[in-house]
Amino acid sequence: MLHTDGIGVLLIPVFPYEQGLFCACPAEPCVIVVSLLSAPPSNYNTKLLALMVWEGNLCLSFVGTIGTIIVKCKDLRIIQLDIPGMEESLNIAGSIEALSTLDSITLMYPFFYRPMFEVIEDGWHSFLPEREFELLSSVTNEWRLSYINKDFSVCPSYPPIVTVPKSIDDESLWKVSTFRHGGRFPVLSYYHKKNGMVMMRSSQPLTGTNGRRCKEDEKLINATLRAGKRGYIIDTRSLSVAQQARAKGGGFEQEAHYPQWRRIHKSIERYNILQESLIKLVEACNDQSHNMDRWLSKLEASNWLTHIKEILTTACLAAQCIDREGASVLVHGTEGTDSTLQVTSLAQIILDPRCRTIRGFEALVEREWLQAGHPFQQRCAQSAYSNSKQKWEAPVFLLFLDCVWQILRQFPCSFEFNYHFLIMLFEHSYASQFGTFLGNNESERCKLKLPQKTMSLWSWVNRPEELNRFKNPLFEANSLVIWPSVAPQSLQLWEGVFLRWNRSSKFLDESYEEMINIIKYNKELQVKVNLLRRQLAELETDDTTQEDGVPESP
Repeated sequence: MLHTDGIGVLLIPVFPYEQGLFCACPAEPCVIVVSLLSAPPSNYNTKLLALMVWEGNLCLSFVGTIGTIIVKCKDLRIIQLDIPGMEESLNIAGSIEALSTLDSITLMYPFFYRPMFEVIEDGWHSFLPEREFELLSSVTNEWRLSYINKDFSVCPSYPPIVTVPKSIDDESLWKVSTFRHGGRFPVLSYYHKKNGMVMMRSSQPLTGTNGRRCKEDEKLINATLRAGKRGYIIDTRSLSVAQQARAKGGGFEQEAHYPQWRRIHKSIERYNILQESLIKLVEACNDQSHNMDRWLSKLEASNWLTHIKEILTTACLAAQCIDREGASVLVHGTEGTDSTLQVTSLAQIILDPRCRTIRGFEALVEREWLQAGHPFQQRCAQSAYSNSKQKWEAPVFLLFLDCVWQILRQFPCSFEFNYHFLIMLFEHSYASQFGTFLGNNESERCKLKLPQKTMSLWSWVNRPEELNRFKNPLFEANSLVIWPSVAPQSLQLWEGVFLRWNRSSKFLDESYEEMINIIKYNKELQVKVNLLRRQLAELETDDTTQEDGVPESP
C-alpha cells in the first residue's frame, strides 16, 4: 500500500485553512482519502477528506521550497495543499497519482470500509422486488413476478426478478427479449392506483430496415391496455435519430403493427453532449472574473437548464397521459438505461406521493436506477474536471437529481426530504465508502458479491440520527398529483451543488436553522393551544352540567 506523510496546509475556498500532517491512503480509482491530522501532535484530531481526483488532473507547482498541489474533486470542489519541502511535495503528489490508478474494482474503498456505527438495517435487503410486488398485488392481480432472468442470461442489464403481465408466459418473454435491444423487453415501471393505468419501460425494438416484427412483443404491450383504450409510446429520441437507428438494426414501433398505440418522439440528449454541458456549467460557476452579461452568456451556452427542461417536459407528458388521458405508457430510447429512467422515475415523483417520502424515494432509486441497470460505474467514472473524455461518461443521474430539486423547490411542502438528501445521493453516486453504486447492473454486483463484501448506503442513511439531517421541516403529506412548471423562468441553477464551494453558505445555513427553530416553536405553541382548547371544552361541559342540575326557581 502506498502512502506518504508530510506537514502542510489545506486550503479550500470560503473555508478557513487547516494545518497538519497529511497521510494519503487508497479509497478507490479516482478517489483518494487524505487524513489530516491536526498539529500539534499532542492534540491530533483526524479529519478525513475525500479527495476525488483523476489521473493526470493533479497540478503541482513550487514557490521556493513550498510545493502547492491543486486537487480537483468529483464533488466539484478544488482543494489546495501547501507542503513545505520539495521532496515531501513530490512524494505526496506521486502517492496521490499512484493511488488513483488502481487496477481492479475490488481494490476500491467500499471493499475495505468498516462502519463505525451500529447496523440496524441491512440496506441490501430493504427494497427487494418481492416487497415492492406485495404493494402492487394489494391493489391489482393482473401482474406477476417473472424469474426468467434469474441467471442474467436473458438480459444482462435486468435484475433477476421483473414484473410483467400475468397473461404473458416466460416463453413469450424470451422471444420478446430477442426483439429488443440488449434483451430489455417491456417491464412494469409504475401502476397508477387512481385509474389502473400503467407505465412500462424497455429498449428500442430491433425492427431494422426490413421492418421486422414480433407478435409476442405486440401481445405483451397490448396486454397492458384496457378494453377500448389507446396507449402512448414515448420515444426519448428525435424522429430523425430513431430513423437512423433502423439502419443499424434498431428502430421504433410501426403503427401498422401497434394500431392501438400512438408514438411520440421527445428528444433528450445523451452521452458526450451532457458531459460537455456539465463541464461548461462548472467552468462558468468557477469563473469569478466575468460580469453579469458574461455569466448569463456562459450559463446559457452550457445548455444545462435546457436539458433540465427537456427531461421535465417529457416526464410531465408521461404523467399527463397516465393521469389525465387515462392511457398506459411505454417509455424507451435506444438502450433504455438513461433518458428512459429519467422520464419514468420523474413521472412517478409527479404522480405518486410515496415517491416524495424518504423511504419511497430510496425505493425509487433502487428500482428505477440500480435494479433497472443504469451503468453507474461508466456514467459516473469521472466528473466535470476530467481531462479525458470517455464516450460513456454522462451526468445522467445528476440531471435526474437536479430535476427533482426543481420540483422540490416549486413544491417545498410536498417532499419529506430536503435538498441535502439529494446532494448526498449525488456525492455517493460518484464516490462512496458504500457499495450501492458500484457496478453497472445487478449482474455485475452479484459477481462482485457486493451485499456480502460491502455496506449498503441505505444502512447508513436510514439510521434515525442520519435521517433527521435529511428531513424537510416544511413537509406536509400531499396525496395529490403535483404538476411542476417547466417554463424557463421557473427553472433555476442548483446553487447547492454548483456554487457551494465558491461562496460561503453561512447565512443560508443560519436562516435554515432559524426556520427549523421557528417551525419547532410553532409546533410547541400548537400543542399548548390544543391543550388549552381541551381544557376550555371540559370547563364548558362542566358548566353546562351544573346548569342542567340546578332546579328552576318558582
